[in-house]
Amino acid sequence: MSTTTASPRPAPQGRRRPGRRAALLTALALAVAGLAGPVGATTASATPALRSAGCGTDPGQTPGTSVPRTLTSDGRERTVQLHLPDGYRSDRAWPVVLVFHGRGNTGAGTEAFSGLDALPAIVAYGNGVVGTGDGDRQAWEGAPYAAPGVDDVAYTNDLLDTLERDLCVDPRRVYATGKSNGAGFTGILACELSDRIAAVAPVAAAFYGTGHPDCDPVRPVPVIDFHGTDDVTIPYAGDADRGLPAIQDWVGGWVERNGCDTGPDVEQTAFDVTTTRWTGCDRGAEVTHVAVLGGGHTWPGEDSYSGGGYATHSIEAHEVMWEFLRDERLPVRFLTGHGTHAEQGAAS
Repeated sequence: MSTTTASPRPAPQGRRRPGRRAALLTALALAVAGLAGPVGATTASATPALRSAGCGTDPGQTPGTSVPRTLTSDGRERTVQLHLPDGYRSDRAWPVVLVFHGRGNTGAGTEAFSGLDALPAIVAYGNGVVGTGDGDRQAWEGAPYAAPGVDDVAYTNDLLDTLERDLCVDPRRVYATGKSNGAGFTGILACELSDRIAAVAPVAAAFYGTGHPDCDPVRPVPVIDFHGTDDVTIPYAGDADRGLPAIQDWVGGWVERNGCDTGPDVEQTAFDVTTTRWTGCDRGAEVTHVAVLGGGHTWPGEDSYSGGGYATHSIEAHEVMWEFLRDERLPVRFLTGHGTHAEQGAAS
């Protein structure tokens, strides 16, 4: 992966603030309406980290900065906005958060409003390819307006290969998040790249799934989903004419797929946030849904404009998702051929 001539720049600083089918869907609907119940805590993992081949190499940029970089995928030059955390060093294996922007946005634009740079992780803000429809708007595979013939799953694989080669990465701790079209793409990655991505955290997701009708992951995938109940861009209740499922249906699908048999446990997290959680899932792959009551097509805790409608500041999405993601690990059996070896003391 090559670095452009642009100088590293300090990353935007986020605010920090003091987180079977019919029956499941009915329960989720009641949860959003405001019924409350206990939510259990996640138990921290003591599993050692694994080190990628890039450990011990010069990262080519200063810790705490963001730099645009390029790579080649499927014969096409692609770009990524790469952020190294404060304190990054090449002798310690770091988790990776892959971020996918909404239609018409960019990796740098998502970096500005999301607060994700505050995480103790390497954060890679991908850039899509200009798709179809009005304007020159970048988009991701799986949407009806995505660029024909572009394989963004391959891009994700190539990006991970590059990060593991050039940086000190723990390949067991790779997570994916995004907003809108990009969040919908994380749903595709959960289905098709579950051998590389430990867990996903879509925000205001557009789960079109065009060209990806089936979901058959090789392992249960932990999921935390965020969505505003008054999102008029990607309606909470779905939009059959546009091929968008109801958010309750999509979440319920993962509850079933992961074999969760406990829940829903419901918590009124804030006056405008309801959190619903399913546990007792296969291999601990829990499912959590965060509903922003009255929320629009926005990123919870946004640091700048993230979309139309009401944006809650009762929670910070990057903090809530990290509490969920940080202890998730990919099973070691999926890492053959990645040139990794064990290391104690992973970043957290």
